[in-house]
Amino acid sequence: MGRAAEMPGTTPAFLRAMGEARLITPLRSEGGHRRSSRQQLRIAARARELVDVGAAVEAACRIISLEDQLEEALRVNEELRRHNAAPAVGDD
Repeated sequence: MGRAAEMPGTTPAFLRAMGEARLITPLRSEGGHRRSSRQQLRIAARARELVDVGAAVEAACRIISLEDQLEEALRVNEELRRHNAAPAVGDD
C-alpha cells in the first residue's frame, strides 16, 4: 500500500479512507495486502487534488462520482448524436 500511495502522491491512510468511502475498491492479495489498479490510483489522485484545495473527503468522493456520471452521459449523448446523424438503411 505504501508504494501504491506514493504513485498518486497520497498516503496509505488516504487510500484507506478512499476505500472506506467506497470510492476505490482495492483487491486483496493472497497475503492480505491491498492491491489498487491504475484507474483506482488515478481516482485517488483526483480526490487528493480536491482535498488539497479544501474539499472534504466526502465532498471529493461525490464530485468524482458526478464527474464520472457526466463523462458517461456525454459519451452516450455523442453516441446517440452519431447514430441519429447516420442515414438509415434503405433511405434514398
